[in-house]
Amino acid sequence: MAEELNQETPEAPVTPGSGDVTENDKLWAMLSWIPWVGWILALVAIFMEPQKDRPFIRYHAIQSLAANAVISVIAFVLGITVILACLAPFLWLALLYPAAMAYQGEWLEIPVITEFCQGQGWIQA
Repeated sequence: MAEELNQETPEAPVTPGSGDVTENDKLWAMLSWIPWVGWILALVAIFMEPQKDRPFIRYHAIQSLAANAVISVIAFVLGITVILACLAPFLWLALLYPAAMAYQGEWLEIPVITEFCQGQGWIQA
């Protein structure tokens, strides 16, 4: 029995950033993805002292800001016509999936947005 306790656990797979992901990190990451108000919370997370140094929070907050910018541009373009303007609010619902993944502690990669943010040096690869 003593031998079982002394066995080392296998190392976790390498993920972006460093350090462990706490429940507080998961909550802040999820809140940054919430539609319509998430971009405000993402800015708070990026500039607030204890959160800005947490890689998991920063990773999701930066991606959330980029995704919100992309969706805002698409919603503006769709707003040109009345019929397509009715569809624009439903674009924000696409942010619920990354919010759920962030709360589960996953380092979610959004194909174009993550690559762009990494290329700019805003998040670590």
